[in-house]
Amino acid sequence: MPIHVRAEPGDYAEACLLPGDPLRAKYVAETFLEGVEQRNAERGMLGYTGTYQGRPVSIQSTGMGCPSAGIVIHELIELGCTRLLRIGTCGGLQVDLALGDLIVAISAVPADQTAVHLVGGEPHAPTANWELVHAAVHSAKELGRRVRVGPVVSSDVFYDPDTDRARRWSERGILGVEMEAAVLFTLGALRKVQAGCLLTVSDIIVEGEFTRISDEELRAAVDQMTELALSTVTAEH
Repeated sequence: MPIHVRAEPGDYAEACLLPGDPLRAKYVAETFLEGVEQRNAERGMLGYTGTYQGRPVSIQSTGMGCPSAGIVIHELIELGCTRLLRIGTCGGLQVDLALGDLIVAISAVPADQTAVHLVGGEPHAPTANWELVHAAVHSAKELGRRVRVGPVVSSDVFYDPDTDRARRWSERGILGVEMEAAVLFTLGALRKVQAGCLLTVSDIIVEGEFTRISDEELRAAVDQMTELALSTVTAEH
């Protein structure tokens, strides 16, 4: 039994959604899954398994930041999860992004040392699994959802003292900034499992301005992202 995800092999489905927030994990499990059973509560990192349209799916919170997420993802892989899809929020870095927009991340700049340590400090480009990216884009078309596909950056600082960093990321074409995708993609590559990331734009950080989505709008956007995520991880591969 792992140290932090206190479960046995078979308790988690091969397909697992990864919100950062434990309460979001609880909400998603209770709202979207059938036959839900709680699998983990260690350190408040809530995890659940149920079914979606008859197919087994798990939900496990990862906490905030790559170090926390890396621990959880490592242990989920030990428990048999092979299709891991982050569902999170991000700060939008492009002027044509709007609050509530959905991003399918294809890569994550590792502006965090966790992913760097995992590859021994060598140059590395954390990249999403193509099958999950393709399934997400295909499912979005079927659901009539508009998505943006492109690179994001995983930062280890939320309150960044470098007030110009967001502009530099934006100029390099980065769509959004979040805190967990780089380690997810890196572990996916190292452990030979599918790893992907869907993000809801909860903030806009462009041209020196910061705009935050309302709680009601965020809830609706996260519901749409979750429906897309469930459709993605349960698609035929």
